[in-house]
Amino acid sequence: MQDVSSLVARAREGGPRAVARLISLVEGASPQLREVMAALAPLTGNAYVVGLTGSPGVGKSTSTSALVTAYRKQGRRVGVLAVDPSSPFSGGALLGDRVRMSEHASDPGVYIRSMATRGHLGGLARSAPQAIRVLDAAGCDVILVETVGVGQSEVEIASQADTSVVLLAPGMGDGIQAAKAGILEIGDVYVVNKADRDGADATARELNHMLGLGESRGPGDWRPPIVKTVASRAEGIDEVVAALDKHRAWMEKRGVLTERRRARAAHEVEAIAVTALRERIGDLHGDRRLDALAERIVSGELDPYRAADELVAGLTGR
Repeated sequence: MQDVSSLVARAREGGPRAVARLISLVEGASPQLREVMAALAPLTGNAYVVGLTGSPGVGKSTSTSALVTAYRKQGRRVGVLAVDPSSPFSGGALLGDRVRMSEHASDPGVYIRSMATRGHLGGLARSAPQAIRVLDAAGCDVILVETVGVGQSEVEIASQADTSVVLLAPGMGDGIQAAKAGILEIGDVYVVNKADRDGADATARELNHMLGLGESRGPGDWRPPIVKTVASRAEGIDEVVAALDKHRAWMEKRGVLTERRRARAAHEVEAIAVTALRERIGDLHGDRRLDALAERIVSGELDPYRAADELVAGLTGR
C-alpha cells in the first residue's frame, strides 16, 4: 500500500514519479482511490483546463507541443493528458504522444501522461477527470487534454475542459466535415492548422459561415474566434494562446467558468454513482432476484420497465 499523504506532498513539490504513481492509482481504480481523491480535493481548482479535439491528422499533438512551448515561455507549469485509442481486439494502445513531445521530456515544468481509452467512448479515458485532478493538485497552471482522433459525436471533452479547442486542417476531403454536428457546437476556439496548405483560407471561410448560421448569441456572448496556424513551425500559436486567455477572462467576468466547473463536478459525481450501481447490478448476474424478474417478464406478468424499477429499488433501498 502506498503512503498517499507522502505521494501527494511529493507531487505538490513537482516530483514526476509521485504524479505518475497517483495517476496510476487512478487508472487502476486502486482501493486507495477514495483516499487519494480526499487528499487532493482541497488542492484543486487552480488549473486552467484546455481540451484539444479534432479528426485524426489535423495536428493535435503538434499543436499541443507548440502550446506547451508557448506557455512555458510565460513561466507557467503545464500538464498534458494525451488520450490514445485502445485496440478493441487486444486492448493495447500505442501511447505515442510522449514520443511526439519528446522535446519537453527534460523540462521539470512539464508533465506529460498518455492514457488509453480502454474502450470508453467520447474521445477520453474513463479516468480522465480524476487524472486532471491529480495534475491540478500537483501545481500545473495549465492542463492540456488531447483527445483521440474523434468523429462528429465524440465530444465528451466539452464537459471536462474549461475551454474546448477544435482543430481542423485543409485538404482532408470535405474541409469542414470535422466541424459538423456535435463538433461544431462545442468549440470555444477554432484552429485551422496546416494553414500553409492550399484551401486553408476556404476552410476558415466555410467554418465562419457555418458558425454564423448556427448562431443564437446575444450582445456580449462569446463568439468563437478562428485562428490559422502552422503548428510545426509555431506560426499562429501565440494568437491561439491570446484567444484562450481572452476566453478565460470572458468566462471569469460572466461567471461562466465557475458554472462550467460546477457542471463538470456534477458530471463526475454522476459518473461515479452510475459506475457503482453498474457494478452492483453486475454482481446480480446469476442471482435469484434477477432470474425471478426475468421469469416474470417472459411469462408476461411484468414489463421490463417495472422490472427495472423493482431492481433499482432493491439496490438503493427505495
